[in-house]
Parts: sequence; structure tokens; C-alpha cells
Amino acid sequence: MKMPRRLLTFTLAGGALLLTGAASAAVPQTTASPTAQADDQMPSAVENFSYPNAAQILAEKNLKLKRGDGHITLAECGSSPDLLKFIGRNRDDFCFRVTGSKGYLSLEVPAVTGVQTKGHTAHVEMTVDDTTKSYDIGKNKWQGIGESTDPTGRDHVLVEIVTGK
Repeated sequence: MKMPRRLLTFTLAGGALLLTGAASAAVPQTTASPTAQADDQMPSAVENFSYPNAAQILAEKNLKLKRGDGHITLAECGSSPDLLKFIGRNRDDFCFRVTGSKGYLSLEVPAVTGVQTKGHTAHVEMTVDDTTKSYDIGKNKWQGIGESTDPTGRDHVLVEIVTGK
């Protein structure tokens, strides 16, 4: 069926108005910005990578765990055969479970003298007298680190663990 040109123009224009009107009727009009509305409705999901329960761990175990990617987590030594184990002077040994192919943990633990790996490699950084010393430990290895490798026996602080590097 052929429509007169004038009627077709009116119909198309009316349809466009109808669609525009329906679209604006479906969207509520507010003066608040979309960001302000979202802030009111949901808590922020920004991850800061701070170690969970760090204050409690510091108080109970004297381990200052700072930040990480979640792939290196504190574990009870002896709870599994595949833990990353650290030996210290005048402190209990402490262990970490490593998950995934790579992991990162920033921490601050003084007087660490050795590390034992299981099934993964580890790169360990320690500070002594404002200098950083690095140690690369292969899979399934035991290695002395920190003051146990220092000729003068200076106090070292374990500051970083990277696995799967």
C-alpha cells in the first residue's frame, strides 16, 4: 500500500517522538550525578591489597605482614608438606602456603636466618643497614639467608617474598 508522502512524514516523525518520549519516560530524571547514586547504593570494591588481619597477626605472632596479591598466605607450620618455611633467630619458625604460579608478599620480619621451599621457587629480599640484599632459592631447597650468610652477622629484616618469578 502506498501512503501519501505527507502522511508518511507525519507517521515517521510521530514515531520518533513516541520513541523519544518512551525512552525519557523510562529513565528517571534526577539532579544527582550517576556516581553519587552509585556511591549511595554500593560499598566500594577497590582492592588495596593490605594483608587481612595484619594487626592481629602482628600481636599474636610478631609478624608484620603488609601487602600481597593473596597467593602467599600465612599457614601453620606442619599443616601441609608443601609450605614455604622461614627459620629465625630467637623466634618461632613461620610458614606460608603458596597458591598459583606466582605470588607476592610485602612484610617486615627481623632476624630471619633461613628459608625452605617446596615445589616452587622464591625470591627473597632483606634489608640490612639501609641496603637491600636479594636471595634466589630454587625449588625444594633449603638456604641460609640474612645474618646467617653475612660475615659480620648483622641483623637483617625480611621485607619481600616473590614466588614463581
